[in-house]
Amino acid sequence: MELKDIIIQFIGTENCIISPINNGLINTTYLVENKENEEKFILQKINHHVFKQPEIIINNHLAVNQLLQNSNYPLLFIKPISSSIGNFIVKDENMESWRMTGFIEDTKTFFKIPDSATAYASAKAIGRFLNAINPNTLPDIQTPIPDFINFEKRILDYKDSLHGADRTLLNNASAEIEATNQLLSLPQRWIDMEKSHLLPKRIIHGDPNIRNILFKESRPLAIIDLDTVMISTLLYDFGDIARSYTNTTNEDDGTAKENFNAEIYQAVKEGFLFDLKEKLVSEEIENLDYAAQVVIYIQAVRFLTDYLNGSTYYSTTYAEHNLDRTRNQLELLKGLKKYLEID
Repeated sequence: MELKDIIIQFIGTENCIISPINNGLINTTYLVENKENEEKFILQKINHHVFKQPEIIINNHLAVNQLLQNSNYPLLFIKPISSSIGNFIVKDENMESWRMTGFIEDTKTFFKIPDSATAYASAKAIGRFLNAINPNTLPDIQTPIPDFINFEKRILDYKDSLHGADRTLLNNASAEIEATNQLLSLPQRWIDMEKSHLLPKRIIHGDPNIRNILFKESRPLAIIDLDTVMISTLLYDFGDIARSYTNTTNEDDGTAKENFNAEIYQAVKEGFLFDLKEKLVSEEIENLDYAAQVVIYIQAVRFLTDYLNGSTYYSTTYAEHNLDRTRNQLELLKGLKKYLEID
């Protein structure tokens, strides 16, 4: 089945311009322009290795959109497009799952935050989104990736990769392995708080990095990519915002030094709390700085684990791509710890 055969099931025509979008790490993405009315859409093949039950991400997306629609949410949101027979997923001959969503014109995304004002506005937008999708009674949200925020399992997976990795990979990553091993106890407080039920369960975005905000000039217009929406702790979203916003370099840059921006970190905290402060409990507010450290560290662990496993999860373009990503995250964590005056 060709792309146009899939597209016609969604929008009823094959008279389209199809352009690949290559900035994602997981799914295969295309921009589709209907030449008959110039309407544009996003078409994606869902990565079955990551999302083993694609229906979950569709159902979560629809549930979140309903929450946004029911609130006074001021931003735009992306709507899934159903096929001619009412399905939100179309299967090709290989049983791969495809979905289509609407497209918001005249927007842009950032790969890194340009300044503290944009950081504040972006974190505020994420906080506003999270506030809107967390009413007193939560809808049925399922987990699209089992154990995605199970940090205990992330550490165990890393340790398993050390035992199973090719000797050449182990030698190449020896410095990064040593640095990672020195911080193995860092996530333990998080793990203990989760087991003790000290962190309220809430709907989170799961991947709130700067690439997942659409901007109109410098103003956030929409929060996108809801594939990792799940029930967890909002500390994860804050940690990932801090991780992706404060990095002054591309996360693929393995040569980065002093890539943490303290001014942006403060802006991120203020923006994130603008709408959420009254909703958060003391355990959440008191652990924001800790959460930023843990999420950066766990991302380094995930990149390193994938490298040692032969780079089977994240998209890579060269042999040491995941190792460079690991180096970048470890340097970012070093900068944050220095700012927080933590040895």
